[in-house]
Amino acid sequence: PGTAAGTTAMEWHDGQRQVEHHLKVVEVAAQHHIAVNPHEPVKDTGLRRTYPNWVSREGARGMEYNAWSDFGSGPDHEPTLVYTRMLSGPMDYTPGVLSLEGSGNAPFASTLAKQLGLYLALYSPIQMAADFIENLEAHPRELAFIKAVPADWSESHLIAGEVGDYAIFARKDRDSSDWYVGGVNDATERTLTLRFDFLDADKGYTATVWKDGEGATYRTDARHKIAYETIEVKNGDSYKLWLAPGGGAAIRLEQGK
Repeated sequence: PGTAAGTTAMEWHDGQRQVEHHLKVVEVAAQHHIAVNPHEPVKDTGLRRTYPNWVSREGARGMEYNAWSDFGSGPDHEPTLVYTRMLSGPMDYTPGVLSLEGSGNAPFASTLAKQLGLYLALYSPIQMAADFIENLEAHPRELAFIKAVPADWSESHLIAGEVGDYAIFARKDRDSSDWYVGGVNDATERTLTLRFDFLDADKGYTATVWKDGEGATYRTDARHKIAYETIEVKNGDSYKLWLAPGGGAAIRLEQGK
């Protein structure tokens, strides 16, 4: 407004004009019952309570930064987001890059298991698998997890973690009695003992585990090493979990009959 034709007016990306633009888009979308999931948005301010069609948003350094240079944002980025960006609301981080490579074959600061753990560490009620179809098809066991993991939860508990270092969540499926456990690690390998105290006391569960394989590390091609396990667990049981440098894990706990 007030700018003469043929001239250029510059605005800050997160300035007032951008705030007004994003809010206008959400308001109009709500009138037409359209969900909105913006990238490069203004920061979350709690307005998704007013506009629940504002399903999620990016609003921090997302997965694409890993595609532009060796190791991108670094292995401590996601364990930091859990305790910072995620306090304001859902984040569309676009996980699930199973090739672990970006532009020009730039390696990600992530193991294969960490890509699955991201679905549990960074909450968003709308999810995707951010890789080429051929790369997803080349990892059928990982793709099976991505197909199964819910995008929304009835309960969420941080059961192990340190700010900026690692974060392991237990989350209950909103539409079934199943639980999911997992998360992300920084550059320091560590061994955790997870306790399943959140499970129903009178039920048994089958735990399907995707975890870092022996010798896995984000620093070399060993980032692709992954291990699988299926065990029976119940309330009060514990599970020893090794997290690789730049690693992670995902566990699906299906309640027995």
